[in-house]
Amino acid sequence: MKLLILGGTEFVGRALVRSALARGWDVTVFNRGNRPAPEGVTALVGDRTAADGLAALAAAPDGWDVVVDTWADAPVVVRDAARLLAERAGRYAYVSSCSVYAWPAAPGSDESAPLVDGAPDAGDVPYAEAKRGGELATLEAFGAEQSLLVRAGLLLGPWENIGRLPWWLARIARGGRVTAPGPADAPVQYVDVRDLAEWTLSAAQAGLSGPYNLIGPPGAASFGEVLGECVTATGSGAGLRWVDPERVLAAGIAPWTDLPLWVPPRQAPDEAGALYSLDVARALAAGLECRPLAETVADTWQWLQSVGGTVRGKGGTGLSAEQEKTWRGL
Repeated sequence: MKLLILGGTEFVGRALVRSALARGWDVTVFNRGNRPAPEGVTALVGDRTAADGLAALAAAPDGWDVVVDTWADAPVVVRDAARLLAERAGRYAYVSSCSVYAWPAAPGSDESAPLVDGAPDAGDVPYAEAKRGGELATLEAFGAEQSLLVRAGLLLGPWENIGRLPWWLARIARGGRVTAPGPADAPVQYVDVRDLAEWTLSAAQAGLSGPYNLIGPPGAASFGEVLGECVTATGSGAGLRWVDPERVLAAGIAPWTDLPLWVPPRQAPDEAGALYSLDVARALAAGLECRPLAETVADTWQWLQSVGGTVRGKGGTGLSAEQEKTWRGL
């Protein structure tokens, strides 16, 4: 298989490159060239947001069996690339997001749930609209039968550039008493980025099309199990002290952003289940396999140590220094 990855040097892109090379595929990556290209690939350089940014793609002598696009911003950028590649590639897989569902998605929602508005010609728009616009741009250029829409849920694993699991690993690695937001049995629904990569390439090779919720089964892990595996992986001996979620919220500490991965129970059941109870039967029936939580956490910790023990996540993930003082006092 000849594969073109638009991206290829960060989180999802790196996982895709590794999976494809392990299969013996011929891999080309196209990106700005700000980071070294992985060994074993053909590297094309260009800025998709620039006026002539796709020139290297246009000049490439050959086509590809599959394109995988990891773009997460302005949909017009997906539109331009997809239009250029429509006659040069057999299939276009767009790594979208479960954020395209109208919030809050009802617990147990599948791919038929209501969607946010989006437009393939849109510029800078909020994340959910950007991902929906990227889906529409893919469909416009390649048609429904040649488009694979990978609606990723919470992604964990090595190379994470958001900083969610790395934040908890770094905190727990320091040891001592770790204040943990309850309840410990709150569900966490996630997928290892390497499992997403494996599934995406297999699905594209098999000719699958349409949208797929790409995330592990609901109920497969709890928040307490995630933090427990962090304690085990780091070997820090940290002690988890669980705090009632109402106390955490009353202290002005925000779920998800200030405390990554944490989604507290809420009075409105639709909101409680919106993030961590999506239906993934379609992806499972199409071959999705998910590795154990312990492997995901341990491998993320091993990678995190290789880059110095912390990562600078995007979007200010994790408590600020001032919030840490309040947090420790709960």
